[in-house]
Amino acid sequence: MTDCITHSAPEPAFAEPWHAQLFAVTVALNESGRFAWPDWAARFSETLKRNGLAKDLDGGDDYFQAWLETLEELLAENGEAPPEDVQHLQNAWEDAYLTTPHGQPVRLART
Repeated sequence: MTDCITHSAPEPAFAEPWHAQLFAVTVALNESGRFAWPDWAARFSETLKRNGLAKDLDGGDDYFQAWLETLEELLAENGEAPPEDVQHLQNAWEDAYLTTPHGQPVRLART
């Protein structure tokens, strides 16, 4: 008689697609020389502390919101993504999303 081995699918590394995308963008920016990883890690740690996220984090939205906040601050300080530009782009995506018919691809208007 042969033992039956069942395999379950591995748990996803990220809870949400945007978590993985944010992680990938951060790694790519680091690898392209935009910032040093030790500086990133120190800043991220400070953001977690400032937001009161010292508890055990499970990689959920609170963790990645802090991750995004850190990346936005770092890019703003480097002059690569001024907050006004980020806000303008966020507003443009929101407008595009809200005005796109269901099932159609969301596209930004050309400006």
